[in-house]
Amino acid sequence: MCQHQPPCPTAESADREGARLVAHHPEQGWSLLCNGVLLFEDTGELLPDGQIIAPHRPLGSGTVMTAA
Repeated sequence: MCQHQPPCPTAESADREGARLVAHHPEQGWSLLCNGVLLFEDTGELLPDGQIIAPHRPLGSGTVMTAA
């Protein structure tokens, strides 16, 4: 699917989010990568084979930083 040189990570790779954008629709909350992965703004993913990857945003510590 990917025509880039060097090729982008495959949908099965752990670094699949590093593939290049093919379509970006922030108003709808999703982007399509050249490896066929759909990325959602909540950090969830839909792989080309239909597998769902749950959102994986880092959890905050609950601490608010303020300027000194």
